[in-house]
Amino acid sequence: MAEPPPAPDPSGGAPRPRRPAPLLFEPSEGAQDEEHFFGLESVTDPRDLLDRATELTLAFRAAADRAMEFQAIAAAQLADPRRFDRLSDAAIADRGEWAEDYARKMIEFGRALQEHRGPE
Repeated sequence: MAEPPPAPDPSGGAPRPRRPAPLLFEPSEGAQDEEHFFGLESVTDPRDLLDRATELTLAFRAAADRAMEFQAIAAAQLADPRRFDRLSDAAIADRGEWAEDYARKMIEFGRALQEHRGPE
């Protein structure tokens, strides 16, 4: 995954690289109180709020991309013809809550990821 472009320094200095913000707790724990979202509601300075919200956006994007890669790898493994319990594309689509053509694309993507990472 490509590194996000550096963020301009609001003070006019050199750009500083953006890194995804650490997720301080599991999202399900924060869902109990919808008024609180990673402490953003308590940030009063709009510059700080934009910085923290941007960090969270990058972290969630990175997490979503990584989770999708794991979905694809799992789909490819489930479709592997060498497995005695191999699932059909339709069964994988149903399990992943996808359309069947999307499941086929995920299986192909997962196979490509497995080839890139080497044998397991």
